[in-house]
Amino acid sequence: MNLPNKLTVLRLILSVVVIILLVFPFYAIGIQFPQYNISGISSPVELQYLIAGVIFIIASVTDFLDGYIARKYDLITDTGKMLDAIADKVLVNSVLIILAAHGFINEIIPVIIVLRDIVVNAIKMEAASKGKVVAAIGSGKIKTASLMVGTVLTFFYNMPFEFIGISVNKFLLYFACIMSIISACQYFAMNKKLIFPKKEIED
Repeated sequence: MNLPNKLTVLRLILSVVVIILLVFPFYAIGIQFPQYNISGISSPVELQYLIAGVIFIIASVTDFLDGYIARKYDLITDTGKMLDAIADKVLVNSVLIILAAHGFINEIIPVIIVLRDIVVNAIKMEAASKGKVVAAIGSGKIKTASLMVGTVLTFFYNMPFEFIGISVNKFLLYFACIMSIISACQYFAMNKKLIFPKKEIED
C-alpha cells in the first residue's frame, strides 16, 4: 500500500473516531466530558465536540495530502480512487447527518449534500463505463472548501465569529448547498450527451 492510500485509510479511521465521539453514550460507561460556559456563546461548549473538531481538521488535511502526493509522484491507483471516495463520504456526510440530528445545523443541509453526491457519482460511474473520466470542476471544489470550513466552525461553536453575532458557519454551509446544486447541474450539462446519446433521444 502506497503513502497516499495509507493517508486515505488514516482518514477513514479518524472519521470513525469522530463519529464515535459524536454518537457514543460515554456517560453509560462513566465517562463525562466537561462543559464550559463561555460569555457570548449561547450554549455550553462541550469538550467532546472540540476534540471531534480537531480530529476532523486532521482528517481534512489528509484529504488534501493524499491527492497531492498521489498526483505529484504518480501514485494514483484505482484502489486509491475508490478508498478516497469512500473516506470522503464517511467523513463529511456522516458528520453532517449527526450534526443535524443533534440540532447544530438544519436538516436540509445533509439532505442536499447527500443527494448531490448520489447524482454526481451516478454521472461519474456512467461516464467511466463509457471510458470517460469526469474531472473535478471549480464549483465542486468551492463547495467542498465551504463545507469543510463551515463544519469545522460548527464543531467550535462558530467561534470566534459567534462573539460578534455573525453565523459564519451557517452561511458557509448554506453556500455549500447552493454550490452543490450548481455543480450537480454543471456535471449533468457537461455530460448529458454521454448519459443520453443522440440516438437514444431520437428513438
